[in-house]
Parts: sequence; structure tokens; C-alpha cells
Amino acid sequence: MELAPTRVTGVEAVSARPGRPLTGTVRVDGSKNAALPLLAAAAALGRGVHLSGVPASADVQRMLGLLEQCGYRIAHPVAEPGAVIVMSKGGAIEVPELADAARIRASYYLVAPLLAACGQAVLPWPGGCQIGKRGMELHFKVYEAFGDTVLFDDAGYRVRAGSGHGPVRFALPFRSRGASIAAICRAVAAVRSLQLDNPNLSPETTGVLAALGTAGWQAHADEEKITLDPPLGVASGTVAWTVPGDKIEAGTLACAIAATGGEGRIDGINGPDLKVLAGLLDWGGVPVTLDPDAITVHQARAVGGQPLRAIASLAPDGLDADFEPPLMALALTLPGIHMFSDDINPGRHGNLIPQLASLGAVIEELSPTQCRLTGPQRLSGAAVKATDIRTGSALLIAALNARGATTVSCLDQLRRGHADLPAKLRTLGAHITELPR
Repeated sequence: MELAPTRVTGVEAVSARPGRPLTGTVRVDGSKNAALPLLAAAAALGRGVHLSGVPASADVQRMLGLLEQCGYRIAHPVAEPGAVIVMSKGGAIEVPELADAARIRASYYLVAPLLAACGQAVLPWPGGCQIGKRGMELHFKVYEAFGDTVLFDDAGYRVRAGSGHGPVRFALPFRSRGASIAAICRAVAAVRSLQLDNPNLSPETTGVLAALGTAGWQAHADEEKITLDPPLGVASGTVAWTVPGDKIEAGTLACAIAATGGEGRIDGINGPDLKVLAGLLDWGGVPVTLDPDAITVHQARAVGGQPLRAIASLAPDGLDADFEPPLMALALTLPGIHMFSDDINPGRHGNLIPQLASLGAVIEELSPTQCRLTGPQRLSGAAVKATDIRTGSALLIAALNARGATTVSCLDQLRRGHADLPAKLRTLGAHITELPR
């Protein structure tokens, strides 16, 4: 087995221009949003985990390196690209300094692995995308419910493992995905039962529960609560988990196909994860077929659909906030007055709207988190920046409908979530070329 992690490389900018409608079939990578909590749960589990479908996106590769600094052994089977084996090295380790964790927005997932490895976690405040402050107060309350001690200052925070035993019950004031997964991973690291009321039930959360079920943990989830109980007896041996296909990458590609008036199929997903997005596309006049493992976008109906209402929500049947930017780029091509809202990431519109405006988009900001636009609009190519992952993906969609060439720079942000989204668009026929440094 090869132990050196894969490095993510790429150019710093691309040029995109309109062309023929996108067509064909493409397969998505594994999901960054699912891979990060699965890696944390694997490390906290205390036994070997063979994880397949691990994407080459920068955040995930950085997480693997950070886990190695936390005392875990990360093996890369040579004969199986995209797979890693997470194992504990065994023995006590010193609390590591993880300055690089500040480059990942979901770095808080390292708390449970650190507590399992050395009884203490010292981390900088989360970084990554600048789309609003990543609040940690609710996470701290989760750790305190387990008897842990939390200290923090301007540089970061420290969590010291408590010595408590027995079941833990905690109620979330809102359905936070990060806090839900933090509670689950903390229960695993402590080998304690958990009842989490008012949980987040996104596929990323339920995916961790399903994976733990294969390792002997007893998990149940409904809209009211999650219950999690340790295995009976001592579990050993390596378990096999799989990172699901990236629903956000699939949704982005679907919006790109629809925005160009094309028709195409996107494979490698869990169809139900895109049910809400598929409903919005169909409502907006873009017919889709949702299969168990794929989504197919058909050519738009001759008669336009209804205006889009893309409202991000943490509800079990709500719209994932990461779908909102590509839907906004699509809405610029659809007739009607379209509404958008993302209260989950309060700084996202502040990144996205000015960049779209550089292409000539007219978007009315009703508040820092709400806006509306009237489509279709005629855009013109310009130089824009991928100021965060989802802004970058939305700009690529918009560029495929802008007159002339659009230069999208700061691709390091885009690669944090997608190993090579421009290449997937090129597979569908997009005119996207790499620019030299």
C-alpha cells in the first residue's frame, strides 16, 4: 500500500465561452461534504475503516493529511484509486499543532478524532470559504453535554475530554448539520449512547449513521430524534464504507445542462438526494428524470415554467444551501421573477452577487441573505473570481451563456470542493480552456 496522499493540482484560471448546448453523460466524484464526516467517524471508531470513493478535492486531501498529524495511519491501496484505509497507530500521542486546519471550513470534524487519540483537541477557528462566520457555540454545547471542557480565545479553541460515562441526551435548538455530526462522532469516540433531539437529517448525517451501523452501532433516526448505541461486545476487524456521489456536483452539472438548453445524464449519485432540486427544475420548465443512481436533464419545455423559489433550509425535506448558487445562475436564463434566500450562509450572497454583476447580471438584494432577479438576462464575458466553492461553480454556468469569453480565476477555491469541475463540463461539450499561470 502507498502511504503518500494524492496532491491536488491545477491551473489558476480558465476561460469559458458559449457554444452548443451541453449533451452527453458524465459521472460525479465522491462528495466532499459526505467524505469529511465519514473520515472523522472512521478515525473516532477505533478500528480499521476501508473507505472507497474518496474524492481528490483539496479539502478532503488536506483532511487526510491532518488526520495523519493527529496520529492516524492513512493507507492508499495502489490497486484501488480513490480508496483509503484509516487506522489508529496505537499508543499515546502528543496534542498536535494543526495550523493547516484553518484552511478547512469543516475542520471542527477533527475534534472527535483528536479526543479519541490524545484526549484533547487544539484547533484554530474554521476557515475556508468566506461565506459568513462558522458559529461554534452549538458545537461547544454538544461537547459540554459529554462532560468535556471547552476553552477558546482569538486564535482558536481547546476541548479537553471529560471522564463521564453513560448515555448523553442533547436537544439542538435548530437542525444544524455540523453539530449533529459532531455529536455523533463524539459519542463514537467516547463509546457512549446518544439521544439527539431535533437533529439534522441531511444525507450527510444519515450517511454517517448508516456507516456506523455496519460497524455494529445501533442507530435510529426520525424527525424528532437520533438514537445511537455502541456495539455489544468488543468489535474488531476492518469495515468497508463508501463515500456517496457528490449531489452538489450533480446539481451543478444539471443546472449547467439546463442553462444551455441541452440534454444529458449525470451518473453516480443517490437519486433521492436530488429530489428537491429535481422538483425545482421541473417547476421552472426543465423536465428531469430521477433514477436511483442518476439524474437526466431533458430539453426545456416550449412553454416556460413557473418562477424559481430557491429557499435554503435545514428542514428534512428542504433545499440544501449549496444548490442555491447554481440555481441562481440557471435562473438568469429562465423567464420570470425568481426569488432566492440563504440564511444558513449569511455571507454567500455578498460573494456571489457582485461576481455575477460583473457579467452584467441585474440582481436586486432585498436583504443580505435574500434577493430576486428577472430572467432571462443577457450577460457579457468579463474577468471574475471564484471567491468560494459555490460562487465558482455558479460563475462557470453563467459564463456558458455570456457573450464573449469569461475568465474565472482563483480556482483554488473551486478545487476545495471539486477536483476538476471544468473537466466534467468539457466532457459535456463546454468551451472551457485552461489559462497558463
